Amino acid sequence: MASKAFQMTKSERAFDIFLYVFLTIVMIVTLYPFLNVLAISFNESTDTVRGGIYIWPRAFTLENYERIFSYTGLIQGFKISLLRTISGTLLGLISASMLAFTLSRPEFRARKFVSVFLALTMYFSGGMVPMYILMRDMNLIGTFWIYILPGAVSAFNVFIIRSFMDGLPFALQESAKLDGANDFKIFYKIILPLCKPVLATIALFLAVGQWNEWFTTYLYNGNKAHLTTLQYELMKVLATTNQGSGMVNANDMAQQMAQISPESIKMAITIVVTVPILVVYPFLQKYFVGGMTLGAVKA
Repeated sequence: MASKAFQMTKSERAFDIFLYVFLTIVMIVTLYPFLNVLAISFNESTDTVRGGIYIWPRAFTLENYERIFSYTGLIQGFKISLLRTISGTLLGLISASMLAFTLSRPEFRARKFVSVFLALTMYFSGGMVPMYILMRDMNLIGTFWIYILPGAVSAFNVFIIRSFMDGLPFALQESAKLDGANDFKIFYKIILPLCKPVLATIALFLAVGQWNEWFTTYLYNGNKAHLTTLQYELMKVLATTNQGSGMVNANDMAQQMAQISPESIKMAITIVVTVPILVVYPFLQKYFVGGMTLGAVKA
């Protein structure tokens, strides 16, 4: 009786087959660009210009990665990028969560004014020149702090965390107050543990933004070798590659193309920048999905 009760009808079986086929197609479409980039990054330069490389390198080589990692500033850039990502993410989480907690308190009378002020910063900015003058007057140019202090508070992140906190039962905070807990203890012991999903989501946003950003280095610390970042160094490698490949005449074009392929270098750089994020993401995936879906339900 039990086996008959769980038997699938023909329409249900057909729907399952269609669903599996559809998800397989989606998976292939999603993975193909990354596999194509990976294949080109491991392909020989002379062979890459012929095209026709899809998900497997036609002429396998490590030459492109050897060229990238032989660059002298890469190791220092990796250290600064890693330090920048960790410190910027932690500072962004602390500042956004503390401000969101303050704005979620009903007894904070100025929370509407502060919320409007934060919202205005999302739509209006002073521009690049006033920003540069401000950074100069604050003596942040040529220092490591230029990477993390200007973006320490994000209005978008504050509103996301605040929305999540507004959905938490306020009775928990009232009970903690009756037990003698102050605001800091309520924030640290009760609110933060309950906000792990949304904090992991914001942490991923912040980490990806800090890891991929290179324009700040170009604008403020371009002449500071000890403060260079990985993305800035890779950008310089790519610029040198493109410039070198463009400055060839008809006589030595074949020799130049045998030594370097800008397309292969681009793909290798893409892999080098992407892999660290791909390594971290699986550990935050459950919190990332939980934070987005739970926040949507409570909103």
